[in-house]
Amino acid sequence: MLLEALVACAGVTLSAVATSLEIPIEACTLRAEGDLDFRGTLGISKEAPVGFKEIRLEIALQSPASAEQLDTLLKLTERYCVVAQTLKAAVPVHASFRDHAQ
Repeated sequence: MLLEALVACAGVTLSAVATSLEIPIEACTLRAEGDLDFRGTLGISKEAPVGFKEIRLEIALQSPASAEQLDTLLKLTERYCVVAQTLKAAVPVHASFRDHAQ
């Protein structure tokens, strides 16, 4: 689910940035993959970390834009993608139960 959120956010961000920079996109596919040790997630090994060790986002893009324009597009997409920035910042997550009226 996390990788799907990254792909969705990066795709929307890339589209918005491309529109803003007037960079035409003929076709675009985003794909994310990551390295994950399921032994930690499933509680099989206490030594194995829970979560991804690394995530890679691949963008297959067809556009008549120059290499310089595409470089700018990639940099701005990374900068403004909320999910990517949140992952990079490793922000604290606080979980709690909410009181339910019974």
